[in-house]
Amino acid sequence: MLLKADELGRIEVVQRDGVTCIRRDIRAARWWASAFAHRAAAREARALAKLKGVEGVPALLGWNGRELLRGYIAGRPMQQAQPRDRAYYRDALRLLAQLHRHGIVHNDLAKEPNWLVRADGRPALVDFQIAWTRGKRGRLFRLLAREDLRHLLKHKRTYCAQALTARQRAMLNTPALHSRLWRATGKRLYKLIARRVFGYWDNEGKGRVRS
Repeated sequence: MLLKADELGRIEVVQRDGVTCIRRDIRAARWWASAFAHRAAAREARALAKLKGVEGVPALLGWNGRELLRGYIAGRPMQQAQPRDRAYYRDALRLLAQLHRHGIVHNDLAKEPNWLVRADGRPALVDFQIAWTRGKRGRLFRLLAREDLRHLLKHKRTYCAQALTARQRAMLNTPALHSRLWRATGKRLYKLIARRVFGYWDNEGKGRVRS
């Protein structure tokens, strides 16, 4: 089943040896985007490999330089499920803490489709194409990890605002300097490219399905 097809390739649900998994096929990428598509898939493979065994993160099933296979996690994207249970955000904070302990920053948690709500109400994370995978926990790592947390708190503010603590509200009101600079400068260019080139028209991060 096709989930998305755009300039970076195809993402679809497939069966391999009786197991349901997600395949990212970069052979279908446009020629001018193939190098970026390869780097993004390789980055996701590194992130998933480092997060092996972490509950709520897809398992890396294979990466051969042309297609990436990851485990399928059943659930609905956040914008559909609209989680309002405090427990979801408590578990999501724990999941983020596990990522950061493994030296991984997701870097794309503003997009609600990257957060899943599983059948039992627990969170899961997908799409690690632009994750920080270096493992070094210097100043930049801490800044990016803080932004991961801020993006989660933004979603909590949207769907479960009454559960925000005073400390969490204060964090929401004090974005990092690089985040403020991004919104003032690069974000507009990013949106222009995302909309004109990849067909991303909203904050759900969905690309058009091209023929």
